[in-house]
Amino acid sequence: MRTPAVLLALLVLLTAPPAPAPAQAPDPVADSIVRNLTRGLRIPNQGDAVPAPVTPLDPRSPVQAGTTAPPDVPAVSLMITFATGSARLTPQAEAVVASLARALAAPELARSRFRIEGHTDTVGDPAMNQALSERRAATVRDALVQRYGIAAARLEAVGFGESTPLVRSGDERNEPRNRRVQVVNLGE
Repeated sequence: MRTPAVLLALLVLLTAPPAPAPAQAPDPVADSIVRNLTRGLRIPNQGDAVPAPVTPLDPRSPVQAGTTAPPDVPAVSLMITFATGSARLTPQAEAVVASLARALAAPELARSRFRIEGHTDTVGDPAMNQALSERRAATVRDALVQRYGIAAARLEAVGFGESTPLVRSGDERNEPRNRRVQVVNLGE
């Protein structure tokens, strides 16, 4: 037979309100992505246009300082890394894609559509780089849709190969800043 103290403790546990869910940790990468993808846009219920993008948090940030999008188009370049010659995301890239998903789900961006652009450096055959950039853009889009529930209709994947470098370089130049995924806000 159980003692009254044990029964009382069980009753307290069973009738206590659930503990509040832990607060989600801030994601400075997602915040930076949101700022870049809303730059210059008027956001309903938030007043004036969003200011110019904020530069990367530190040199190791996956958010790069520039894009190849037209100056009036909100965009962000991300260091989403892949194994050489592969469209498989690295563990570091998985974390960046998770931050991108949080950004795309933010209220400021929840109604917008986006172009996910794959870019490469000039190492290798241009036709191979074009195909690789297309596969990489599709990989990021598919991860956003399948793992994070971003609506597929909001995302368009396009590969640019080595045709639109962020940093000018010669042929066969290993330039990490050109191996990137750029996200462009296409509006509603």
